[in-house]
Parts: sequence; C-alpha cells; structure tokens
Amino acid sequence: MSDKTHAITRLLRSEDDLADLPVSERIRYRLVGADCRYHANDNIAAFIKPGELEQLKVEVREKLEDVLRSLVIDTEGDHNTQGTAERVARMFVDEVFRGRYVAEPKVTEFPNASRLNELMIVGPISVRSACSHHLCPILGRVWIGILPNEHSNLIGLSKYARLTDWVMTRPQIQEEAVVMLADALQERVRPDGLAIVMEADHFCMHWRGVKDDDSAMTNSVMRGAFLKNPNLRREFLSLLSKKSER
Repeated sequence: MSDKTHAITRLLRSEDDLADLPVSERIRYRLVGADCRYHANDNIAAFIKPGELEQLKVEVREKLEDVLRSLVIDTEGDHNTQGTAERVARMFVDEVFRGRYVAEPKVTEFPNASRLNELMIVGPISVRSACSHHLCPILGRVWIGILPNEHSNLIGLSKYARLTDWVMTRPQIQEEAVVMLADALQERVRPDGLAIVMEADHFCMHWRGVKDDDSAMTNSVMRGAFLKNPNLRREFLSLLSKKSER
C-alpha cells in the first residue's frame, strides 16, 4: 500500500470525506478499510458504487493519455491515436477486465429431481483472458466435467459459459484462473466430481519474448470423484480428445 493510501486511511472516516478524491482512491479506501485483497484477478464489484465505473473510465483515460505522451506519440496530430486512450479505457473496464468490476452473474439453480448421476461435459467454451504479467491476451478453450449427485444443483448450459467468462475476464495467470473457476462451480453445483481442462495460447509468448507461435498451455483441475476414480478421469479425458478431433 502506498504512503498516500495509508494517509487517506488514517484521515478519512465517511463517504462524504471521500467525495473529492479520484474514484480509484475512493474504491481503494473501501477495500483497505474492509481488509479486502484487490489483486489483478480479484473481483471488487462490492466496493464500487453506482456511477463509479463511468468515472473510473474517465480517470483511466486520463492516465493512458499520459502513458501515450511518455511514449512520445503525438495524439493530437496523429488522427489514428486521437481517441486511443478513451477506447483503451473502455476496453479495459467494460470488456477485457470486466470480471473484476461487475458482480457474479445470476445463476438459476434447479434441484436434481431425476437424481442424475452420470458424467456431463460442457465445452469447449471459448476463453478470452489477459496475462497479468504483460497484459497480453490469453485465448483458449475450457471443458468442464460434472458428476452430479441427488443433492446437486443443476444449472443451465449457458450459465457455465457466463460463469467462465466472468472468471476469465481479468488479468491473471492460467493456473489460478482454472482454480477460481472450479471454486465458483463447486459452490454452485456441489457435485460429487468436478473436472476442468483449459488449453490456451498466450500472446506474451507469441508477440514478445521468445516469439514462439507453436506453444500452448494446457492445465487441469480434478476434484472429488475425478481425483479418486481413475476410470472416471480417463473417460472424461478420452471424450475430450474426441471432441478436439472434430
């Protein structure tokens, strides 16, 4: 935490005190006051008040204009970059980092009235995320395996995609993103077994550094029955390979 934020935390006591601060400082003050982590892949929607996202985009735009000036880009004379700071600010807040700033999507849950207990697979779900190290795109696919029990909640097919998008639209590393998605699904569905596989291209590898266009990353999370039952795990992975061949 910066010295400035420490000073704010000591001096201010109410929302009225925060009114004259930049919106990012107001949000940060609430987070610090609640002793809440705000890493790049954390959701902070509960600490953002109505109207503040629009203010945040304005603040981010102003900061990005300074970045472009520091990169010695003539944003006034160059017609291609005159609106770049505003476009990028909207892109960050409304799109590629949206999962940080909006609440978890509403997921309607249904009781497992038919007592389904067979393997279900959802995917591939398209994934668009960003590397928190370089803010480069991560583009890939996710497969989700569910082994429900009679007490599990069932959710609509589109809700898997909505939850995946909400978790993935944040700056993060792939290994942590898959665990966060597993936690969200485990809480909603409460199955006997949960399996997630993610395969993605990382543009911090393609675009910079080693500039390797052939490398991709695949990782998985296995919980419950998928972790304990090798036959179930093999069935899930074999069905995934068949889907990938289509």
